[in-house]
Amino acid sequence: MSCGWHAHSSAWCYLKRGLNIEQPVDCERLRLGRPWQCGRRDGEGGTMSVILDLSYVYSIIISSVVAIIYTLLGGLYSVAYTDVIQLILIFVSLWVCVPFLLTNPHSVDISLTAYNETFQAPWVGTVELDEAGKWFDDFMLLALGGLAYQAFYQRILSASSYTQAQVTCFASSAFCLVLGIPSVLIGAVAASTDWNATSYGLPTPYERDQAGSILPIALQFLTPPYISVIGIGAVAAAVMSSMDSALLSSASLFSSNIYKNIIRKQASDREMQWVIRISVVVVGLAGTALTFLDSSVLVFWLVGVDMSYTIMFPQLVCILFFKVSNGYGASVGYLMGIIMRVLSGEPLIGLPPAIHFPGCRMDAEGKLTQYFPFRTAIMVISLASILIISWLASVIFNKGLLPESWDVFKIKRKQKPTPGAADHKRTISEQEESSVAKQLLDTTTL
Repeated sequence: MSCGWHAHSSAWCYLKRGLNIEQPVDCERLRLGRPWQCGRRDGEGGTMSVILDLSYVYSIIISSVVAIIYTLLGGLYSVAYTDVIQLILIFVSLWVCVPFLLTNPHSVDISLTAYNETFQAPWVGTVELDEAGKWFDDFMLLALGGLAYQAFYQRILSASSYTQAQVTCFASSAFCLVLGIPSVLIGAVAASTDWNATSYGLPTPYERDQAGSILPIALQFLTPPYISVIGIGAVAAAVMSSMDSALLSSASLFSSNIYKNIIRKQASDREMQWVIRISVVVVGLAGTALTFLDSSVLVFWLVGVDMSYTIMFPQLVCILFFKVSNGYGASVGYLMGIIMRVLSGEPLIGLPPAIHFPGCRMDAEGKLTQYFPFRTAIMVISLASILIISWLASVIFNKGLLPESWDVFKIKRKQKPTPGAADHKRTISEQEESSVAKQLLDTTTL
């Protein structure tokens, strides 16, 4: 459920539900067609520091403490119920701000500046043929990269029925489009503004490398003060809905997949609740610390979405749609994906490409950039590796070409269990899942 714009040739500008915070959509500068670099201090802390003139450090700490506390005290209940409030705040706040931005006296009609250079370059550009591969890669990354996120399935699997889960997904995609419209309008207004006529002055936000803070800047200098405060509500709601989901999903991953299954298989429900609480605090503090690094915190989001698309998405597709998939194919596909992704390079973290795909060349900033849809290619290669190796391993062990003792993942077909045994196994599994769900829902019982 995210919207955004593509920032320069390899960077991203993230907009969470129509703001500049989470998942990517292609944008270039404040217009389509040219690069607009992401500022470093995005999100709620950056917005509060710009509009309320608070220290960035204090803004980040306040935001983090609030999110950690209500996630810690309420568990999945607090995340679910606060998300409803946050969605309402985002929708109302964004659309309340738009009329004031469009009618402010320092900006001209955005339809006039879409293709004509006025105070700044046009905010609508073109896609050059030699960059089509990169645009396609970015589009696929946006469309499919978030499907393997644990936070997404945390919400979907908590639905009361299959129908409710399906309706939620489809309704969210439509609602996301509506929430993305204000972001486009705000960017267009900023690109149509005579900043010299405002108290902000020249140079423009882009020239000051403050593109990532264009939302709070536009709210502060192009709207009345009370509208700026309403805008903070939209940003705060977007950030909180992302942070509480990340906190709880990370805590549940560690507690269920690592602590319960590996470290202490005999852990009680009360012990697991304490593990979840501690995990929420540790993950929250670690995430807060990352925001104070010199590198943009958006780099971590970019790398996360990238890894999700190139490595995790093929695993998800195979698990859901290909019965032939097994542990051998998944292991080889995972290694193939991560090795090829590392060798393809990433300018944002200073990793030069060892593999030069067709069209690899220097961009306008002098960085060696892949213009071939290499992420999609890696995803397809990883997917094919999973299926081919899984099929080969299945044939080898089922035909007895290798001894059964070598079958580490136990993929050899065996006699089907009796109905009674199958029902007993299913009952145990359901009891374990119910126990884990209860621990996530309630983290307050001592």
